[in-house]
Amino acid sequence: MRLRLTRPERRSVSQISLEGRSVIVAMCLGQLGSLLPHVVVPSVLAAFLIPEWQLSGAQAGLLAGSGAAGYMLAVPVLATLTDRIDARKILIAGSAVSALGTLLFGLFATGLWSGALCNAIAGIGFAGAYMPGLKALTDRLAPGDSSRAITFYTSSFSLGVGLSFLVAQLVAENFGWRSAFCVTALGPVVMLAVCLLLRPVAPKPAQGRLLDFAPVFRNTRAMGFVLGYGAHCFELYGIRTWLVAFWTFVIIRNGQTSILTPVVVSVVFSLLAMPASIFGNELALKFGRHRAITAVMLCSAAVALLIGLFADRSPLFLLPLLLAYAITVPADSGALTSGMSMAAHPDYRGATMAAHSTVGFSLSALGAWGVGVALDLAGGPLNATAWMAAFSVLAAGILLGPVALYWSRSAAHS
Repeated sequence: MRLRLTRPERRSVSQISLEGRSVIVAMCLGQLGSLLPHVVVPSVLAAFLIPEWQLSGAQAGLLAGSGAAGYMLAVPVLATLTDRIDARKILIAGSAVSALGTLLFGLFATGLWSGALCNAIAGIGFAGAYMPGLKALTDRLAPGDSSRAITFYTSSFSLGVGLSFLVAQLVAENFGWRSAFCVTALGPVVMLAVCLLLRPVAPKPAQGRLLDFAPVFRNTRAMGFVLGYGAHCFELYGIRTWLVAFWTFVIIRNGQTSILTPVVVSVVFSLLAMPASIFGNELALKFGRHRAITAVMLCSAAVALLIGLFADRSPLFLLPLLLAYAITVPADSGALTSGMSMAAHPDYRGATMAAHSTVGFSLSALGAWGVGVALDLAGGPLNATAWMAAFSVLAAGILLGPVALYWSRSAAHS
């Protein structure tokens, strides 16, 4: 990495700033820290919270989705503010609140509603970390570096989720679920350290009112990617919330006879997302974003239905299907986010990112809850038929993505 010293004669930490590719590397590392608490709730849901708090599937989905709901409420303001003030300042505050909410969950949550409140606080903090982090990154890069840099940033999201699954489950199994929250609450401190190394950037004066999204909604080219991202998030957070519970069902049904534990499967599932997202963006650059994203979404729906259809089969039978799903689910993520950023008007990029995240995380919460409802209605998470219903919900959600992209292209050419 290349560091620039703003005043060579005084080499204090506060005077070191990052440039060029070092900004990309540092922001990706910072995001790994920000994401350490991200899936602690899904990680401990099946083995700890559901039995201890006696939660139904719908209640468990509500608890897991509360973080996305907090994010959804805060991100329109926080991301739009990045058009007016340096995103680095919002990133610092968001990282601190994310750590606080996670710590509060570990120390004080005693049931559904107290847990949902703490998780929502953590989600509000993450709203000040993820998209403002992306804005802080793109504000410090040359325009030609943005597409692949955005893809690296969004794909490192998946690496961070894998690390979160791993740390949370290992700590919970050895020291209890409360310790998992307390330990992962330290992660956002990494992003705080990165923020100290980012040079200040003054954004261009923004046009219009703070929460004026009318110019964003009129940009049908960008809105196609925004709505497509919503379908992606519905599927992604639906499977992330219930992946550990699904594989626990598979193991219980077939016996503990392999190393394919829920910890191993959830971590591998998440780690595959990073190369899948990068590969998906390269396909988009080569064959066109709409065409590549649509193909990926159709494949993902097909794989989801196959997993649901064969949910009662052995782990060795299901593993290839689940690994294929681990590739198709995130393969559209980088292409959707970089497409949104490139289609956004420069004066409203922060507002467009706010709409992108609001739609995405609204449907994230809906996906986590909707899968839980499907499980309840079809017999519960120990029933193979219920998992068929759950994966059908995921498939239906992602199929809305190609519809949104088709509308976007048709509206742009009308």
